[in-house]
Amino acid sequence: MLKRIANRLFISFAFFVVCAVPVCAAQTLVPVGEVIGLELRGDAVTVSAFDQALPAGKDAGLRIGDEILAIDGYTIDSAADIRHALNRADGDVDVVVSRDGRETALRVEPDVTPDGPRLGVYLRQGVTGIGTVTFYDPATGAFGTLGHGVNDPKGNLLAMTAGNVYPAGVAAIDRGQAGRPGQLRGSLANDRLLGTISKNTEQGVFGQLHGIFGGEAIPVGTSDCVTAGAATIRSTVDGSGPRDYSVEILKIYPETRADGRNLLLRVTDPQLLQATGGIVQGMSGSPIIQNGKLIGAVTHVLVNEPTTGYGIFIENMLDAAS
Repeated sequence: MLKRIANRLFISFAFFVVCAVPVCAAQTLVPVGEVIGLELRGDAVTVSAFDQALPAGKDAGLRIGDEILAIDGYTIDSAADIRHALNRADGDVDVVVSRDGRETALRVEPDVTPDGPRLGVYLRQGVTGIGTVTFYDPATGAFGTLGHGVNDPKGNLLAMTAGNVYPAGVAAIDRGQAGRPGQLRGSLANDRLLGTISKNTEQGVFGQLHGIFGGEAIPVGTSDCVTAGAATIRSTVDGSGPRDYSVEILKIYPETRADGRNLLLRVTDPQLLQATGGIVQGMSGSPIIQNGKLIGAVTHVLVNEPTTGYGIFIENMLDAAS
């Protein structure tokens, strides 16, 4: 559950071959449970907000969420392309955007500033947020997080072109309530690179870390190992780092289910319930451990019952990562 943080600050929601691994195989990974910052860049340049001091774009009819495709026939692939197109223009420009699946053409008279002509909009190219690291492989540096994919502003899986991992921290908690999911409020420090992201899939986000996570590696448990009953999740909900919290697995769904809902679980730990109210945005990717094995990751919360949510089998994450 990655909750997007437009521009500077985002909060994520709560985000290796094992397809041939035998039941309860002894492959080992570190179940991390630490919060990290995720920056996924895509090839779409979209309007995220307006500059109130520069009304050109808004007055011409641009809308938040518009994907800018071309300016005066110049194809736009980045914010730098927009600056280049405006700088070479003489007066008004023709801006083509994608809106609600259709192309729309607008005539815009750019605002004139000391730094050159401007559309008066803030742009977004990708998604940035925080998520919880599910697993880390000390032998290869491989990691996985979220247990679900990161979507673009239109709700589709983001077609990622590149991605980075940065340090992040939890500054405050909005407790979950029925009808209103809670969230971890945190910040991302993009001045220190921790790793890179290579895949954004429906089963999680994957990449390489620079050997920053210690901890004990434990066996991976396949779906055949999972039973209803007691388990733990490892999460970071304050400045003290990852901790294990008790949960109960209520129901197990088919292994083939690909939407990140293989397990139904309920938080039973009094300390976590007091701190967060249950599962909140930002805990997505928290590793689930049962009988000493890494069996999955937290992915979603039930909006009307914040103590309860879903998890994905770890083998489905690993299959997607391979």
